[in-house]
Amino acid sequence: MNALTASSTAQRAGPLLRRAGDAMPSASIGAVPILWNNVDIVDLRHGTEPATILDEIARIGYEGTQLGLGFPEGDALRTALAERNLRLAEVYASLRATMDGPTDDALAVGRERLRLLHDAGGEVLCLALDSSPAREERAGRASTSGTPTLTEDGWAGLLEVIEAIAREARDLGHRTVFHPHAGTFVETPAEVERFVGSTNADLVGICLDVGHLIVGGGDPVSMLTVLGERVTHIHLKDVDRGVLSRLQAGDLPGFGAAIRERLFTELGAGVLDLDGVIATLVARDYDGWLMVEQDSCWGPPSESAAIGRRILGAALRRAGSGLSR
Repeated sequence: MNALTASSTAQRAGPLLRRAGDAMPSASIGAVPILWNNVDIVDLRHGTEPATILDEIARIGYEGTQLGLGFPEGDALRTALAERNLRLAEVYASLRATMDGPTDDALAVGRERLRLLHDAGGEVLCLALDSSPAREERAGRASTSGTPTLTEDGWAGLLEVIEAIAREARDLGHRTVFHPHAGTFVETPAEVERFVGSTNADLVGICLDVGHLIVGGGDPVSMLTVLGERVTHIHLKDVDRGVLSRLQAGDLPGFGAAIRERLFTELGAGVLDLDGVIATLVARDYDGWLMVEQDSCWGPPSESAAIGRRILGAALRRAGSGLSR
């Protein structure tokens, strides 16, 4: 049997969690498999096989997934997803940068990730900057004086690379979003707003990762209101209050250390105003992806993924019935 063949349990799951009356019926709900195998931090990888991860994502009730570490490519991934009634929601591309902008390989990295998206029949290309040492150690307090920032040439280079990749993605039929990220040169609300104000809305949407925005000092509900239709993709993650406070106070040496301390936690267990986020999205009839994400967990990854899916489901039911928690 092919190692990526779906189990019968995985094939039967998914849509059963959708209920009549839930808010945002046109939105799609996906999972980010970093919870099982962290892309950036080797010691946070559980070593779970891709087939098992896909089985679990389907069993738990998600409709799609981000491309995960070690996943197959092209037709093999198309088949594996189809067997589980899943979609490839996004491929994430992390572009290296310095204060002077993206490094020379950024365009090639973005194109390769676009190829992976296109070959597997995926939907959204999610671009972000990679963490840099200068900003990684300032995560959570990047608005304070002394934080390294992009130079004017750096901003110009970033916008040029992002829009070049986005044009190629559009020509292939894919949407492109940019993901502001803690520990990078686009983290704070001011940096997010500058990026949005400097890019072509017809080419580049925003992936608002509400957890990263909180770490960067922003309020997700307010930012969703300010950015409006520019937000076309959502990463939902909650933030542990205690770890966030330590990061903001400089008591942790950087963003990676905070991830190891479980900065990001299950939906409903942290400081995120999930009901407020959902209400704001409902008001604009949002129909994009809601990607549940958690970079690390204390227990089995599948349990955290299931908690996130069910907490989100409960929030959608509350919003659909006009109730608040």
